[in-house]
Amino acid sequence: MTGMQDLTGGRELVMVSNRLPVDRVVAADGTTSWRTSPGGLVTAVEPIVEQLGCVWVGWAGSEDEHIEPFEIGRMRLEPVELSHDDVERYYEGFSNGTLWPLYHDVIAPPEYHRHWWDRYVKVNRRFAERVAETAAQGAVAWIHDYQLQLVPAMLRELRPDLTIGFFLHIPFPPRGLFEQLPWRRSIIQGLLGADVIGFQRVPDAISFRTIAERYTHTQALGNTMVLPATPDAPGRTVLAQEFPISIDAAAFAEVARRPETQQRAREIRAELGDPKTVMLGVDRLDYTKGIRHRLKAFDELLADDEIDASNIVLVQVASPSREQVDAYRQLRNEVELTVGRLNGERGTIGHSPLVYLHRGYSREEMVALYLAADVLLVTPLRDGMNLVAKEYVACREDEQGVLVLSEFAGAADELKDALLVNPHDIEGLKAAFLRATHMPQEEQRRRMQGMRRAVHDNDVEHWASAFLGSMTSISETRATAQANGTAEGATGPVSLVPQAFVPRSVGDRLRRIATASSLLVATDFDGTIAPIVPRPQDARMLPRARQALEMLSAAPGVRVALLTGRSLGGLADTGTGSEGWIVSGSHGSELTGFDVSGVVGTNGSGEPTDEESDRLDRITRRFERVLGSEPGVRLERKPFGVAVHTREVADPEYGRELLAAAVEFGVAEGLHVREGKQVREFSVRASDKGTVLQTIREALPPGPVLFIGDDVTDEDAFAVLGPDDLGIKVGEGETAATGRVPDPAAVAAVLARLVELRTGIVIGSD
Repeated sequence: MTGMQDLTGGRELVMVSNRLPVDRVVAADGTTSWRTSPGGLVTAVEPIVEQLGCVWVGWAGSEDEHIEPFEIGRMRLEPVELSHDDVERYYEGFSNGTLWPLYHDVIAPPEYHRHWWDRYVKVNRRFAERVAETAAQGAVAWIHDYQLQLVPAMLRELRPDLTIGFFLHIPFPPRGLFEQLPWRRSIIQGLLGADVIGFQRVPDAISFRTIAERYTHTQALGNTMVLPATPDAPGRTVLAQEFPISIDAAAFAEVARRPETQQRAREIRAELGDPKTVMLGVDRLDYTKGIRHRLKAFDELLADDEIDASNIVLVQVASPSREQVDAYRQLRNEVELTVGRLNGERGTIGHSPLVYLHRGYSREEMVALYLAADVLLVTPLRDGMNLVAKEYVACREDEQGVLVLSEFAGAADELKDALLVNPHDIEGLKAAFLRATHMPQEEQRRRMQGMRRAVHDNDVEHWASAFLGSMTSISETRATAQANGTAEGATGPVSLVPQAFVPRSVGDRLRRIATASSLLVATDFDGTIAPIVPRPQDARMLPRARQALEMLSAAPGVRVALLTGRSLGGLADTGTGSEGWIVSGSHGSELTGFDVSGVVGTNGSGEPTDEESDRLDRITRRFERVLGSEPGVRLERKPFGVAVHTREVADPEYGRELLAAAVEFGVAEGLHVREGKQVREFSVRASDKGTVLQTIREALPPGPVLFIGDDVTDEDAFAVLGPDDLGIKVGEGETAATGRVPDPAAVAAVLARLVELRTGIVIGSD
């Protein structure tokens, strides 16, 4: 993981969570020390903390104990003291008796008690005050999870100089459920104190924005909430969108490659009796994880002789969780009763088909279990993400193994090659279990390859970069506004203007890239932001597209590039102004608005060499002699080539014949040939839009790229885009782009939408 320092702009990072990321260790002689604790949040942010260092504010885990701040590794830990009553009412009560079941689709009934809520408010205030006391000036405060949803607003009141982010690790409920909460308005107002609010899934973010509009005086513009000014506070914007959490995939893969880990995996299978199939479940012992449903499906398969109890073992790891809460104690009793009954009925003296382990394990032991398992069962009834699924995939460098995954886990959005199931459908679960145990190795390999790409493309660095980068971008925008003497988001009256339809597949990806700290917006010209016209010199950029690109160019962290097959001179004939833009002409052979040193041309410039000029003159004369007299054919001389246009040829079939003849001649002359719509371009220099796009992005700060184009020549650019980028094809035809829109008017709508998401400003239709 590199370059993380840039994500906070050198400012102090303050992590805030209910629990500190450490456990107390008591030695045999009675001395105590601290060690990093396992767990989803700690595992996810560990690489970030190793790179950046941080202050971490949280509860140390013991009641009624005052602990002085201490350091471990690169963390300075600032403990928050909780009493027995705090734990009972704030944590076990409101957090886990009210919010947890409500946010998990009321799998268990939530309880609403005013004394629980009162203590939740008091403890959240205590956390906010502790952060306010310890955070450096201008620090970045990153608050985690449902126990601390009031802290953002409280902290903003105490320390308006801080940049505040909040990430919800569990699902956010739909409106119909959230409205049951008596203190719904206070929770929403608490979250809106943040600059960035992160969710695991798209529906969660949409639900929050809808509810925030309903219960507060805010307006949602895409994924941005616009908060109006009040007598006590200026107007501002809040970014509320999905940032799916992930893991340090490379670290898990490294542990999986160790010989001792692989040996331990073999030992585990031997200890289990070397069964034909090892199935594995890894969960906290929680009623949301679907453990009872999973065991029921497994039991029925054994009872019906669908699977052979002597050749299969299900290992269920269920780490202890909230055992002082009645619902969890009841769950443990039910699970352990089921385990005993199943093994008693289905097992033999020497073999138990179900191995139940009620404890936690180290990362090394978990990786060995992942390697030993032929099938991983991740079947929660509702889950924000579920990192266990990603850990299993990251460890399987052998590209074997099957993941059975609940469609109600956030991981299902990314791991689409898993066997997706509805855990409430017991018959469907049984069918998936059977399919997993009989899946051919080649299908396992194909599915695992797709999932591994997804996990490595969206690893924890990607998650942290997206979230922290968004916070930094907002902070820089606020600083710019203050320097200019304007309020943040002071864009005039905000109104929702009807726009051309932006396809959902494009809109979802657009929202992702809109908040990146650094963004490159690149587009073709003809057929993309300017409609195709009979006479190319008459082409003009759509006003709405021009306005959007100009506003994007002025936005902090955004660069705009125009990549066209036209020569720069031909582009100038259209009246296209490009101040502050990067402009590439002649398919990458010409470049302006950018340092071209070492980028184009053998002589390090955008000018042809003498040899190239002589060759080009000779070739142009040949084309003029052969095609110059053909009605409707237009020859366009460019700095590095000549283009043959047949758009005005009366007979389209004859136009295609002329282009074929031109290509035959060009190939014979050793020219570089590019195919376009009713045009062929012949160049003395090898260049393309993909190469120049890569060159531009490598010279800019890291960040995603949006590229929009309509022609065959634009496929070179689509081909170099990565998983975090967005390519949009205009019109019909095969393409490597991930999105598609019908015409330039839709392109203008997409660009206007990007402006709205990036700045909060709405651009009207043309």
